[in-house]
Amino acid sequence: MKTIYKFILAGSLCVSALSSCIKDSVNQDPNNPPAVPSNMLMSGAEKWVVDNVYDVWFSGRQCLPYAQYWCQRNYTEEDRYQIRESTNNSYFNYLYMGVANLIQVEKENIDPATAPGNSVYGANANQIAAAKILKVWLMDIITDTWGSVPYTDVAKLASEDVYYCKYDDQKELYGTLISELDAAVDMIDESEPAFTSGDIIYGGDASQWKKFGNSLKCRLAIHMSKVDPSWKSLIAEAVASGVFEGNEDAATYQYSASGTDYCKLYEGFYVDGRNDFTITKPFANLLMGVADNLNGKSHPWEGTRDPRADIFSPGVTKGVPYGAPSIYSAKLRAGTPNWYNSQPGHLNPDFKIPLMTYAELQFILSEYKGFSDAEFKAGIEASINYWADAYGTSADASEVADYIAAVGTATAEKVAVQKYIDLWLNGTEAWTEIRRTGYPEQVLRPGEYTCEDPNDASAEPVKFTALSEVKGDIIARVKYPTNESTLNGENWKAAVAKLQDGTNNYYSKMIWDVRTSTYDHPVNK
Repeated sequence: MKTIYKFILAGSLCVSALSSCIKDSVNQDPNNPPAVPSNMLMSGAEKWVVDNVYDVWFSGRQCLPYAQYWCQRNYTEEDRYQIRESTNNSYFNYLYMGVANLIQVEKENIDPATAPGNSVYGANANQIAAAKILKVWLMDIITDTWGSVPYTDVAKLASEDVYYCKYDDQKELYGTLISELDAAVDMIDESEPAFTSGDIIYGGDASQWKKFGNSLKCRLAIHMSKVDPSWKSLIAEAVASGVFEGNEDAATYQYSASGTDYCKLYEGFYVDGRNDFTITKPFANLLMGVADNLNGKSHPWEGTRDPRADIFSPGVTKGVPYGAPSIYSAKLRAGTPNWYNSQPGHLNPDFKIPLMTYAELQFILSEYKGFSDAEFKAGIEASINYWADAYGTSADASEVADYIAAVGTATAEKVAVQKYIDLWLNGTEAWTEIRRTGYPEQVLRPGEYTCEDPNDASAEPVKFTALSEVKGDIIARVKYPTNESTLNGENWKAAVAKLQDGTNNYYSKMIWDVRTSTYDHPVNK
């Protein structure tokens, strides 16, 4: 595994000399030969990507709190948008390392010198396609976190005399990513394996990779649905080509129950010995059918407890108030789930991480069809069954039917909220959907009440106070890391100049976020 990572473009994207040095050092090391088989490269790339997206830093202290699924039990500063610059620098680099690994898989299957040898690990075209699809999945996370980001120049580093990566405009980048998905899907030969070994996500099944590519195209299209009139045609193309057909098609990464290849969420609690996170009050209340009376927010199906409540957080009755100052933490967590002592399934070492579920696709298709009821209800049922299975249990069919009946017919709000519930653990995508749709309304915005004052019940309730300027809404983006300002200065300046106020801030909206107020729910094009 360590050999694989010597092929990444380590450190900053801006310094191609660094990757050249890495390659040179590999060539000089007889114990680490440069000709790493493509199946090993893919295995390492998949693990690197999932490890760094779904861990207790990028997810646990950023995206899951931004989506208000999780909050911190002790130190709430990051929940309130006080971001550690060292973490921001690291994860910008780490995610691009994943991109570089996947580019390397493509190159190894294109280069006439290496492609024939790698064909024994799967059809070259299928390997390229799988790497492209996962790369698009990762680049979508990167752009939806920071905004306009480098992409076109990334593959040219150290090979085409490119020393500094320009930032691709986000709208153009979305077009590029969708085109790459089309190219990947078109090159797949379903009669041949993608990989004979090394592919943890789909076990080398080319047909499954094709379904993932098309389903991912639907995700990107729905992101652009409020700004791009072609979004419906993109989804129609994907559906015609073949998308997920059931929970068995979901893109997932299965961790190992033995050794040290364990889930990073497990590592954050039981290897590192930390007890930092639990379920939030807004999300717990949404699952339990409880309205937010402090802020006068109703519940779309008030009084109905979600079957997923005890799956996500066994025995949950209330969550920790989100966004309260750390001085209240000890009192506010009383009576809330203590995951360290009562371990939920997502903290198991061999937990199966979902990159995209069939239920998510059904909710996308419901929206695509004008918020159709059939896909909406199919999505709810699939979500409950998927998560029950992922946590090692099974859903009661009659309970599921009763819940679906209680939720009622599809509306824009209900589809968005049910999709949000299904996106549990996918904090990056849930955060995107909150910004795109304005739902769930139950998510707290800065300045709203998070809880009663634990020291004085007669005092004004405690407010969710942001520690960075977000202009009254949830965080709209993460700032570009400081490393880019020093190592890729000219391109960084050009990208910052296009942001709101011409500053590197947390409130500039993504191209697909056209809300004009906190509780706006803009319609699709």
